[in-house]
Amino acid sequence: MKQKITIEAQIQCDKCRSQAMKIAVAEDGVISVAFQGPNRDKMVITGDGVDAADMAKSLRKKLGYADLVSVEEITEKKA
Repeated sequence: MKQKITIEAQIQCDKCRSQAMKIAVAEDGVISVAFQGPNRDKMVITGDGVDAADMAKSLRKKLGYADLVSVEEITEKKA
């Protein structure tokens, strides 16, 4: 099951952004990671079978603040 996970994190500099990216990519099943929002403080993680709560917990340990905003299932359209 593919999912799209949105996590709001405390990201103030490029070093923090790089560290958050490394943590997210290290999780099993992650396909892509992108930053969105006006301050680029929301991480949008796409993956297959990713544990969203564990991801938020890992980010919270390193960055100090990470809030799980949403988890959506991605359905593929059949032609």
